[in-house]
Amino acid sequence: MLVLTRAQVRELLDLDDLLVALERVFVELSDGRTSVPPRIAASTERGFLAAMPGYADGILETKLVSVFPENREAPSHQATISLFDDSDGRPLALMDGTEITAARTGASSAVSIRALARADARVLAVLGAGVQARSHIAAATRVRELDEIRVASRNADHARQLARDVGGVAVDSFEEAVRGADVVCACTDSGEPVLSVEWLDPGTHVTSVGASREGPELDRATVTAGLLAVESRVAFEPYPAGAHELQGLDPQSAVELGELLPRTREARTSAEQITVYKSMGHAVEDAAAAGLVYRRALEQGVGTEVEL
Repeated sequence: MLVLTRAQVRELLDLDDLLVALERVFVELSDGRTSVPPRIAASTERGFLAAMPGYADGILETKLVSVFPENREAPSHQATISLFDDSDGRPLALMDGTEITAARTGASSAVSIRALARADARVLAVLGAGVQARSHIAAATRVRELDEIRVASRNADHARQLARDVGGVAVDSFEEAVRGADVVCACTDSGEPVLSVEWLDPGTHVTSVGASREGPELDRATVTAGLLAVESRVAFEPYPAGAHELQGLDPQSAVELGELLPRTREARTSAEQITVYKSMGHAVEDAAAAGLVYRRALEQGVGTEVEL
């Protein structure tokens, strides 16, 4: 089987190709052409280990991802991804999944931005200054021409560093970042809401990828303020398969990204409508990214062959 390191995955994963692949697998998912059981997890006092198997885009894979929000010297999310032959079940590859998790999460939010944010969106607010904040900025700039990137974090030093790195501006509070922004990306590990719907201008698009064990990253008023989009309606199931924000809501109140992309469901209906994308992460995203990495590794002769 082929073994690929994190550095190799980073070099092999093209963000523009990933955006195209994600749109394709989201449509497959909504069309019922994938096989993805709900995520399961084993918990410890400080974090959990989740298993995310899936078959999509011709890729049979499973990801094991640990989530330890209190990590300071290591990423909060660390993962491996294994690929298997879909004709006979042979193990094909083992690759780092930490880089893929970061890239595919930000890119999936960018898919929602391309589908739902106003065409004239120019101001991006990013809440958080960690791995996901950086990933979201990299992906969002591929789908909108931004005039301003605002970064806010509970750690002011981290906000200033990220703002310097991306040519943005660090602001003192989440509220200051959100007010007047066209797109808001919530990328925190907060167990309580990080923004208020009163801060949002009409027409704002909000993305949220936080999935703390303690509670929701968005409040109910924000989630229900306008059009709600999800990767899959599995997001309405109990945590950790689903999102805290969506508990008790009707799954039919949301639209799946894969229904928006081929325009089988209506997207934004006016320039004033608030749109919200609540992400829980989905195995089809891992399959899309891992498939790109694996195929390019074979083409370029990258990686180490090992015999089990």
